[in-house]
Amino acid sequence: MANKETSETGVVRLKTRPQFLFVRGGKSERRKTVVVQARARKGSETIGAGFTATKKVGNSVTRNRAKRRLREAARVLLPLHGRVGADYVFIARMDTATIGWQRLLDDMESALISLAEQIPAGTGPA
Repeated sequence: MANKETSETGVVRLKTRPQFLFVRGGKSERRKTVVVQARARKGSETIGAGFTATKKVGNSVTRNRAKRRLREAARVLLPLHGRVGADYVFIARMDTATIGWQRLLDDMESALISLAEQIPAGTGPA
């Protein structure tokens, strides 16, 4: 992954389908407002983050709002609870766009904490 895409917190965006499919093969945690998938990568000193919302979530306005909320929550929580050398995919659910902000943060935080215990450090392919 290119260094120019790395934020000041060491989080890089996942953008291509193969990156998302790689993470899908790892661990997953489901909550009322979000599904978080995670998988460790070898030889990486960054945290990868990808965001998606299916058409089940709603129209394009609702999906974009849900993804914006997930991006902001991840910006706050990944540096605290994300494992360096792992990729995370955040999948919006029907309530993601409308539920209270604190509930979204609580759901994402509990999922990240649970995944941090499940995934080993840097065991996947680069």
